[in-house]
Order: sequence, then C-alpha cells, then structure tokens
Amino acid sequence: MAATEGDEGTVSLVDVLEEDEELENEASAVLGGSDAEKCSYPEGYVKRQALYACNTCTPAGGEAEAAGVCLACSYKCHEGHELFELYTKRNFRCDCGNSKFGAMECKLFAEKEKVNAENLYSHNFFGLYCTCNRPYPDPEDQVPDEMIQCVVCEDWLHGRHLGCSVPENVELQEMVCELCMKKAPFLWTYAACIAGWSIIIFLRCLDKKMLQGSLISRAVVAYYQDTEASPSQMAECRLKVLQTSGRTREESGAVFWPCGWRSKLCSCTSCKRLHVETKTAFLLDESDTVLAYENKGKTTEQEGGGDGRDPLMSALNNLNHVQQLEIIHEYNDMKTELKDYLQRFAEEGKVVTPEDIRHFFEQQQGRKRRRADASQYYCS
Repeated sequence: MAATEGDEGTVSLVDVLEEDEELENEASAVLGGSDAEKCSYPEGYVKRQALYACNTCTPAGGEAEAAGVCLACSYKCHEGHELFELYTKRNFRCDCGNSKFGAMECKLFAEKEKVNAENLYSHNFFGLYCTCNRPYPDPEDQVPDEMIQCVVCEDWLHGRHLGCSVPENVELQEMVCELCMKKAPFLWTYAACIAGWSIIIFLRCLDKKMLQGSLISRAVVAYYQDTEASPSQMAECRLKVLQTSGRTREESGAVFWPCGWRSKLCSCTSCKRLHVETKTAFLLDESDTVLAYENKGKTTEQEGGGDGRDPLMSALNNLNHVQQLEIIHEYNDMKTELKDYLQRFAEEGKVVTPEDIRHFFEQQQGRKRRRADASQYYCS
C-alpha cells in the first residue's frame, strides 16, 4: 500500500526490499570487477576499474593536483576521508601515495612512481561534473534530473545539458557528448545512419525487407548485412560506404547509440589510424564498455570469484569455535524474528516506519538483558 499524503518518512515493505536488492545489484556490478583487498597499482593501467578521489588528501581549490585511488586504497588508506565516487574509469593506474599525496604513503603498495603519466584527469576528480561544472548532488539545484556518462570523455552530464532529448529506449545504452563528437567528427557519419536505431530491430526489419528502398539507402542496408559478406566485400572501408549513403544529420547535441553499435564501426587500417589520432581507439573494443565491466562484476559475484568474503564471516574468523556457534545462533534467531516481524506488515499492507524498526530492536535488547539476568541467577 502506498503511503498517503502527509505520511512523511514512511515507505512500504515492498519498496524497501526492492530498493535494497537493486542497490546491492548495482554495487556488485560496479565493485565486483575490482579487488577490495589489493591495490591495483601493480596491474599497471587497468582497463577499467572503480575509482575514487580523496578531497581530504587532494582538496579542490588547493595546490594539490587531481588524483585517483583504487577501491582497496579507498578502504585501507582513506578510511574516514571525504571521497568522491567516480564510478569507473578506463586505463587508469592508482595514484594513492605517489607525489600528489605529499608525505602520505600507500599502506598496500608503497613502491610507486612519482606520477602516472598516462592517467587522464578531469574536473570529476574534484567533485565537479557536466558542462555546468557543478557538484552532484548539487544543494543549489532543485531541478530533478538524471546524470548520464559520456563513453568517450567519461564525464557525467545532466540530461538537460546534452543538447538533445534523452531516449527512453533501454537499448540505447551509450552516449557520446557533443564536445567529444566534434573532436572525432567522423562519428557524425555513423550517427546519421545508426544512432537512434536498435540494431536488433533494424536487422529484423531487414529480414522482412521493410527497410529496402525509400526509408534508407541500399548502401546502409549493405553495411548492416556485411556480417555475411565475403572477405573481399568486407575489405571495403565501412565508413566510406556510409559516406556514400547520402544520409546526414545536424551535427549538434549529444548522440545516443544502440546496443552493439561498436561492432559496426569500421576497423580497416585507415579507420584504426583515425581512431588513434582522435584518441577513440577504445571504441573498437566492445569489452571496454561499462556494461561489459558490470557483467564481469556480476559474474564474479555469482561464481564466488574475487575475495568472496562476507563481512560477517570475516568477523567470525577472529572468534573461537564456541563463540562462533553462539554468534551464528544469535544471528539466525534475530534474522528469523525480524523476518516474521516485517511479514506482519506486508500481510496487513502497512508501511514500516523508523519507529517500528526502533521498537523491534528495543524488544531484542530487552530479551537479551532478561536472558543475561537469568543466566547469572542460574550460575550463582
């Protein structure tokens, strides 16, 4: 049952459980592909990893240079510090403890070079985002909006600052901002022919011959059918094929691309050189995508990869066998009682308030004290 107007601070049990599961899945996806115990520095420039910037050690507006730290260092070296969560970045090497941090040394891997020359930084490392150069969340911005990451510069932009409408189609998963499109202008040719289309739907339509003729040129049709073409046909530059299609689009605003669009980019020698010159060679690598990284994280969690340690079990390892059994017994009792307690709210369609949760744990504390008193009386 939805909370009625005026029921501030209340939510339905279903909402709580669904939100908790969604947040847990997102965390597993983002963090599951990174190691929470070992500094990633020895791995070199990691293809993609979760990163953080420490505003305590390298504050914005100060003399410090932009720096990023890996997941493990955010836990072990910067616990209690003010951190900016950067989500994931590509080809980055952990800076923790290098010259940008002054006298501070990394607790996990101290032997580091002074700087990581190949790392790329942006205003994100000082907690600022978008073309508006504002923090997120922004206490001065009362306009509800979503932040979308450009897959080229990896900056996060407000939907209203993209210069285009944000599509609702779930298959449009990657965005290239206008500034990055202008730095790699050949992408406008691809955008005119494939951006905004779902490749799966497009190919199905081709099978039904719905797109032959007036809707789109035969050059583009041939481009989408090239997966079954002979090697001699595929040797022709795909970009040049699209350039002969006659299709154009206004070269302004961000561009949203359909799932699988990277596989349709030409990888001939000339185009590879073009990608290198515009620093977009990673677009030819489908495993570079955030989606691929998240899927890797989910798979790692499901298969028990990585350290695979549950926080409760880590704590139990420091106790003797008898203490472990006692703690596990208490934990299972509490979990069962909490489940039964919340189940009543679900069955009656009631909302769970903070007071309800507080009342439950007060009851738990009361029972624990009564058991302790009874035990002392029995022992005496």
